[in-house]
Amino acid sequence: QVQLIESGGGLVQAGDALRLSCASSGVTLSLFNMAWFRQAPGKEREFVAAISRSGSGTEYEVSVKGRFTISRENDKNIVVLRMNNLKAEDTAVYYCAADFTFSDSLNGPSDQGRYHYWGQGTQVTVSS
Repeated sequence: QVQLIESGGGLVQAGDALRLSCASSGVTLSLFNMAWFRQAPGKEREFVAAISRSGSGTEYEVSVKGRFTISRENDKNIVVLRMNNLKAEDTAVYYCAADFTFSDSLNGPSDQGRYHYWGQGTQVTVSS
């Protein structure tokens, strides 16, 4: 059973930074294309960022491009989302997701249906 575990959320002020981590028990995350999604109160879950198996490809939602960075730390078997210059509108529960694929290409990474495994989420709250 694949489990994804997010950590690193918290309450911060606008302009601050946070580092979210996604770890797994039992599987090597480099076998998966990985992504972060988020869901704000009263809104649908939305795509934030994705990274290919090798780490060579990344994609970002427009509103976070230039502020957020997704990366892999394979020695620790984690995927990291660094979030800088946080804004109140970044407040949400952040989820990591794993797409088991033999492809190193990110095809439609915002399509939630392509992800096989999801974490329970970590809350990020940004006060203005």
